[in-house]
Amino acid sequence: MRKPVLIGNWKMNGSLQANQALMVRLLPRLRMFRKSMDLAVCPPLPYLFQVRDLLGYTGIALGAQNASAFVSGAYTGEVSATMLQEMGCRYVLVGHSERRTLYGETNQDVAARFRAVMSVGLTPVLCVGESLEEREADQTSTVVANQIQAVIDEVGLSSLAKGVVAYEPVWAIGTGRTATPEQVSMVHQDIRSFVGRNASEASQDISDALRIIYGGSVKPENAFDLFGLADVDGGLIGGASLHSEDFGAIAGALAEASGLLTDECETN
Repeated sequence: MRKPVLIGNWKMNGSLQANQALMVRLLPRLRMFRKSMDLAVCPPLPYLFQVRDLLGYTGIALGAQNASAFVSGAYTGEVSATMLQEMGCRYVLVGHSERRTLYGETNQDVAARFRAVMSVGLTPVLCVGESLEEREADQTSTVVANQIQAVIDEVGLSSLAKGVVAYEPVWAIGTGRTATPEQVSMVHQDIRSFVGRNASEASQDISDALRIIYGGSVKPENAFDLFGLADVDGGLIGGASLHSEDFGAIAGALAEASGLLTDECETN
């Protein structure tokens, strides 16, 4: 059974005071789920040290929102995976749609960042997804496959499987629009099938082991239906992760949908 994973992406939000208040409210809500799923939060870079200290020994991981493809050098404004490792990060997002669309990161750029993150022992979270125009042109499967293939070409299939793939339709991020369970299920099945077709007979279990999570206007109201889909292994949560009640409720929905709410969650 694939272990569920839930990651909060704070994007460019927060302050020292706001972060402190959020974590004080959030950590008690997540405590009961920390053994039944992998949990992480990805604050903006300046707050990594603060949030790391607030997380302490809770078992909830620290993540970063991006990493350079380079180890060091004259790359003003970039941060290396080695630096993030030293800060205590465990996860790093790569290829988020906002990085692709606003900052021009190509599939090859994202693949290089994936390699850099994995090379220092951190877990890359590969974000993939199509624009509204691409969906309406029936190009979703091709776009997502190309995004994944670039990483396979860079690091190989077995390395891809050590990361996490996050499907986030661009048209459903921060727009209030949510893909239907049927749409999500179809893309997640396509991803797993695509990875399976790339695997040799000796490594067919790679596609079964790959964790594929969903992001895109996930809220407490729709989380259970999304997480109950067979090939959805958790979520990458944006705006709702900034609200302790919402993120806690989403974690509860993931535990319930995964059949872990009463079996494996801590009771105190």
